[in-house]
Amino acid sequence: MASALIAAIANFGLLIVPPDSFTTIVLRFITGACMAGVYPVGMKMAAGWADRDLGLLVGLLVGALTLGSASPHLFNALGGIDWRFTIGAASVAALIAAFGISTVQLGPKHGRSARFEPRVALEAWTIKPLRLANLGYLGHMWELYAMWAWLGVFLDASFRLSMSESDAALWARFGTFATMGLGGFVGCLAGGLFADRLGRTTLTMAAMTISGACAVGVGFLFGGAPWLLLAVCLIWGISVIADSAQFSASITELSDKDHVGTMLTLQTCLGFMLTMITIHLMPILVDGVGWTYALSILAAGPVIGVIAMGRLRLHPDSTKLSGGKR
Repeated sequence: MASALIAAIANFGLLIVPPDSFTTIVLRFITGACMAGVYPVGMKMAAGWADRDLGLLVGLLVGALTLGSASPHLFNALGGIDWRFTIGAASVAALIAAFGISTVQLGPKHGRSARFEPRVALEAWTIKPLRLANLGYLGHMWELYAMWAWLGVFLDASFRLSMSESDAALWARFGTFATMGLGGFVGCLAGGLFADRLGRTTLTMAAMTISGACAVGVGFLFGGAPWLLLAVCLIWGISVIADSAQFSASITELSDKDHVGTMLTLQTCLGFMLTMITIHLMPILVDGVGWTYALSILAAGPVIGVIAMGRLRLHPDSTKLSGGKR
């Protein structure tokens, strides 16, 4: 609750300081830091209510994250050119979340909070099953946020080749929201359901194979028929996030129950740090090789992720996943 409140206040602060000031950067930093008090903590809270449906519960949480991440694109489309509307609407949403979480109770399987021990964090790398699950997650994150960050720009640039500038901007915003928000929520929900029934490694490997193929192929549709480009982007939007929650669920099942919070937080931190590379690499690639080939670099992550989860599937500890369904 405190993290969401502080994030909302920091976000509101953007409306009263000059956009090009150093204070704006500080406020952005505070907002981002507050995610640490919302995202991994929320996953641990969800896991406390799991009863053979961990993948679904964590999937719903990540689906909410996906829908929330995409909402500013919808706010932007509805608010027109006034960026203040988007900032204000997102801040109000954070306030609602802050008060809403105060009504949530901890589940019967909620692990106790152990004393923080820095050496425990090393287990994420020294214990092989955890290392493989984290490598799978890092491969997933190499692709995810760069795709989210640049999808709207990609669609806008493509649509401008076949429609007016104003129409291209509007449809790019709606298309980005549909791909990230609606497609992403469906992907998280379906991913959770299938992972609980078919296995975590099965679902994650399948999802990364599809999303990686989309990353390679979507650039070749640049400037083509908008409906076809949007259709592929929707498939990409579903598959790119369908596996996200299952890496967290895997860490929950493979970790010592007293250290689940630490392991989830470490996994999330590593993943978000990695996204900075591909987010900043993308415009360099676009300038160098164009949109046709730039997005294909994102497929490198899913390739590594599939290999890591395939090796995890062969490890004896994989029987701890999804009630033995691997």
